[in-house]
Amino acid sequence: MKSCGSELNRPGRKSNASFIKWFTILAVLIRDLTAQNFAGEIQTEKPKKIPATEADKHYEETITVTGKLAQVTIREKLVYVNLDKKHPDTPLTCVMFARATNRFGDLKQLEGKRVEVRGRIEEYKEKPQIILNSRNQLKVVE
Repeated sequence: MKSCGSELNRPGRKSNASFIKWFTILAVLIRDLTAQNFAGEIQTEKPKKIPATEADKHYEETITVTGKLAQVTIREKLVYVNLDKKHPDTPLTCVMFARATNRFGDLKQLEGKRVEVRGRIEEYKEKPQIILNSRNQLKVVE
């Protein structure tokens, strides 16, 4: 008399362990694809935009800030970009350190233009600032 287990393990038949293995792999793939789609939906939401004058109300947030590029100050190891007003009255300063300055081209040409800046607003010396590391953080909208 043959047992039921030996019937399943005959050549050409898959065992329960094999079925469970493939079912688990399929379930994990579906979970991962669903998570990626959900994350993609979150990323495609329209980013919140605020004027530069409201930057001091949004510390520790990654956000898009709009304003007029009022001043570009180039120093040996960094570049300051001030929105709406010149230093020290600017409501938001964007800072580019030496390693990133070549990624932005001639920023002086952008003075007076309306821009959008995307990044995390941090507090530095009691004023808001955004560190710019890549070109896609600064966009001319005018």
